[in-house]
Amino acid sequence: MNADVSSELVAAILILTGTIFSFLSAIGIIRLPDVYTRSHAASKSSTLGVLFTLFGAFLFFLFADDFFSIRLLLGIFFVFLTAPISAHVICRAAYRSSVEMSKMSVQDDLKDALRKEQGDS
Repeated sequence: MNADVSSELVAAILILTGTIFSFLSAIGIIRLPDVYTRSHAASKSSTLGVLFTLFGAFLFFLFADDFFSIRLLLGIFFVFLTAPISAHVICRAAYRSSVEMSKMSVQDDLKDALRKEQGDS
């Protein structure tokens, strides 16, 4: 097996792994009961899916065509930076808007923190 075939195989495995993570993210968004758990599925696994896919494409172009793509690296960086932060902000806004948690939720750690914050002001 020469270097081209093995590098293409590694890139294909990374892209396939990213596809699987993205598919699991879509299933999580459909199946999970409330906005908080759906946000978790959307931010964590879809971020991993996009990262694996973009990194696989980056390696493919790097090894197959000797092309260093700064756009793919910037895409990886910005997805890794923005997706978890936006999911956190969406969940925080939903909580402050009194969106109900699922009946299966066991613990609400933010309730006491917000009571203290509202009591101080």
